Amino acid sequence: MPARVAITGIGPITAIGNGVDALWEGVRRGQSAVRRIRGFDPSPFTSQVAAEVDFEPLDFMDPKRARRLDRFSQIALACALMALADAGLTPAAARALGAGVYTGSALGGAPHAEAQHARFLQGGLRAVNPMLALSVFGGSAPSNIAIELGLTGPTVANANSCASGAIALGEAARLIADGRQTVMLAGGVEAPLAPLTFGAFTLIRVLSTRNDSPATASRPFDVGRDGFVMAEGGTMLVLEARDHARARGAHVYAELLGYATTNDGYHMTIPRPDATQAARAMTAALAEAHLPPDAIGYVNAHGSSTVLNDPTECRAVRLALGPHAERVAVSGTKGLHAHALGASGAIEAAICALALERGHLPGTANLERPDPACDLAIIPPGGRDARVPYAISNSFGFGGINASLVLGAADSPGPSCEPPTRYATSSRKPRPTP
Repeated sequence: MPARVAITGIGPITAIGNGVDALWEGVRRGQSAVRRIRGFDPSPFTSQVAAEVDFEPLDFMDPKRARRLDRFSQIALACALMALADAGLTPAAARALGAGVYTGSALGGAPHAEAQHARFLQGGLRAVNPMLALSVFGGSAPSNIAIELGLTGPTVANANSCASGAIALGEAARLIADGRQTVMLAGGVEAPLAPLTFGAFTLIRVLSTRNDSPATASRPFDVGRDGFVMAEGGTMLVLEARDHARARGAHVYAELLGYATTNDGYHMTIPRPDATQAARAMTAALAEAHLPPDAIGYVNAHGSSTVLNDPTECRAVRLALGPHAERVAVSGTKGLHAHALGASGAIEAAICALALERGHLPGTANLERPDPACDLAIIPPGGRDARVPYAISNSFGFGGINASLVLGAADSPGPSCEPPTRYATSSRKPRPTP
């Protein structure tokens, strides 16, 4: 059997709270953090709302370091520092263990490049931040974390759209499960709130235009949903071989038991209508966890609040879990913290770990009139106190990229050696939408 992977540290910066306790308080409070955008003038755009974070870089780094990093890398470093401290590990201990860093981000430093381009047009090259070339690539976040902490383990960034954070966690966990690493820092980070970057998403009409009621704009599974709401933020987790965590007396929030990723092979923005490949990601993650579908007590849905994604995800859950889909509890938390693109999978994995540990399943904010096409047992606003042994967290992104994580409570039984029942089936590829 592969090594079991424990989550021993959580470092979140989100619109509903920074740090473990504040994040969980935000979940329990159940109030949306979406507001009219303050960081720039959104009036030229059809969508004018987002979830901005309350973040002061100097709380985590000295002024010189803060000046050298763009917002994307600042948030990444802050999340990593919080996660490591939460796990009870010093940078020296992480170095001694050969820790590495895996991150995911849809856009990386592109918004910073946008700001520097404006400065270039106004004042020429001399007006541009000299660190620009070292900030725009997605790998700048894990590299800056590694440099700041002196970590020399594997350092990888992926840009797999809104599935990036979940993929970073899953791939890092596999290094530990395979015995190649003892400790990894992994997660997702996004700082996308810049005019052109934000405006590009309004051009493809995927954002909510509920500007007159920002707090209700993100409404997963609701019949009145009209698009997702963009957010910034990030979360890094400390993943650790469970035996090592126990030996040093570390607190274990939950275990990361299984992971899989697939592609719809269908369309850049429209999910595959038959949902077979999203379902296959869930089924394959269950197979890696050696769990049957009826072991799952909670599904943290991608729940983007878009017209097509939400019912398609419900179809995927039914395909993957079979008859058990009638009973499993499902919720989407983006109604609270909105959609931080590549960071969302990591934020939601952290919420799942806390839900398993603390015996409360988050509610689905702003769910007023459930869409009949989203015909699962969706948890209403406010959530539900319940202890479940296992959960699935889904992240689906542009390009048809699907990723699923299976998490287990810290005290849950180990995975069995029996392969799970497979419900997801293939079907003829649907005709592309013109």
